[in-house]
Amino acid sequence: MSIQLNNLTLAYERHPAVHHLTATIAQGEWLAIVGPNGAGKSTLLNAMAGLTTAYEGSIEGLCPDTVAYLPQQTQLDKSFPITVFELVATGLWAELGFSKSLSRSQHKQCEDAIAAVGLQGFEHRMINTLSGGQLQRSLFARVLLQDQAVILLDEPFNAIDAKTLSDLTQVIKQWHQTERTVIMVTHDLDYVKQHCPQTLLLARECIGHGLTKDVLTGENLERAKQLSEAFDERARWCMQGAM
Repeated sequence: MSIQLNNLTLAYERHPAVHHLTATIAQGEWLAIVGPNGAGKSTLLNAMAGLTTAYEGSIEGLCPDTVAYLPQQTQLDKSFPITVFELVATGLWAELGFSKSLSRSQHKQCEDAIAAVGLQGFEHRMINTLSGGQLQRSLFARVLLQDQAVILLDEPFNAIDAKTLSDLTQVIKQWHQTERTVIMVTHDLDYVKQHCPQTLLLARECIGHGLTKDVLTGENLERAKQLSEAFDERARWCMQGAM
């Protein structure tokens, strides 16, 4: 099922974030959301994940039961006393709830997910001992277990090494090949040009949406930069910024 954003206007901490966005994201699409800092990218992803309801317009075709969300590492409390295995196992939360323990088959699922992201041998490591790349692999394993039709990734490649980047890109490609919808916020335009078929360029409002090669033009990127720099933070949150 496609995702439809209908005249969507978002606020972040009572400030303007995204204005009057209308877009259709087809089922099975791999879409990058890009734009300058403060363009509203993560705010949009949070709304699609159901983490914020401070918006006007509508989001159709998304149900919390069909969405897996990978937040930025900065949103995680890395001091929380939890092992890699325990973190990954939270991907089965919908099945387990508070009280159920892992069955033998679910334990095997966790082991397989950890192996799929190359973390064999790290199962009992505390997450506060992991490198950025190792932690990101753990979070991807968690998303693997959630096994949802729509996958939302917020800056999934920050602070990771080239090998981890390559390995996790293969995971995303496998999701894409199995008709899962992958929507990722990233600042890495070179990565987007190389891997992502579709792009949504934001600068509080939509600058372009479609094939990556058609969206990431010099003209569009300059337009996004100008809009971002000229935006009035004191503007009414439902008004479009305009040059």
